[in-house]
Formats: sequence, C-alpha cells, structure tokens
Amino acid sequence: MRTPQLIPLALVGFTLLLATGVPAQDIATAEGDTVEAVQEPAVSLTPVSAVDVDLNDFLWQSRPIVVFADTEADPRFREQMALLAARPDPLLERDVVIIFDTDPDARSDIRRQLRPRGFALVLMDKDGTVNLRRPSPRDVREIMRVIDNMALRIEELRTGG
Repeated sequence: MRTPQLIPLALVGFTLLLATGVPAQDIATAEGDTVEAVQEPAVSLTPVSAVDVDLNDFLWQSRPIVVFADTEADPRFREQMALLAARPDPLLERDVVIIFDTDPDARSDIRRQLRPRGFALVLMDKDGTVNLRRPSPRDVREIMRVIDNMALRIEELRTGG
C-alpha cells in the first residue's frame, strides 16, 4: 500500500486543521479581542488524492467519500469540499475517509473504477458498495442520513462497534 499524499486544501478555498494540533497564534474574536489558540490535537478529516490510494485499502475499515471534478477550480468541487470541511466530527464518527480526484488525465484507478462524468460525489460503505452517487454537492447532514441507513452502520450501532 502506498502512503497517501496529504494535500493542503488551501488551494480549494479553505484549510483543514491537521491532526497534529493547532499552531499557537493570535485569533481575532467577533468582538475584536484576541485569544491564544489551544495547543491540543484538532479533529481532522484530511482529504487524500485518488492518485495515491487504492479503494481496497479501505475495505472493512472506512467509508470512502470520493469527490470527482474535472478541475479543482470547479465551483461544485469547492463547495463540496467546504461542506465536508465544515463538519468533520460526524464524518469521523462514521469512519469516513475523503478522497478527491480533480485530474481526469491522470486516469486514477478510482476514476476508472467509478467512472464519473464531470463532478460527482460517491459514497461507499465499508464493504465497497456504492451507496450514493450524486452530480451535485451534498451537505454533511444528508450524507450522515445515508450512512446511518446503511446495514453495516446499523449493525455497528447495535453492537457498539
């Protein structure tokens, strides 16, 4: 298995906090006061490039959300990534991993396997089954509903695992 390359998402209009912690810096509050950032691990959902991963690596471990676009400048791609970044906690609780592919010319294995046309959001279960395929961005609440109705997730909740 290749080690996934972590891509800084500042290039798509936002930045995710890394799991190693929040760097100490002054943060301005709405009132104009400044506070010191807390130096403890931040919750993170760091997307990985489809070029660097194999879907089989996630079988029975994670639920891949694959976001496809023909370019990272696609407004739908930017919106989807921002929606996912805005609420990482519920996705992490559901063992989600985010994979993105914005280069059709690279012909990644994931792109060949899932065959998107332009922008696509694909949600897979831990067994590799595609449970959601949409041509437009979806918010985390809708994704959570789909995950929570998956048979494997219902079993996880029932058994506590």
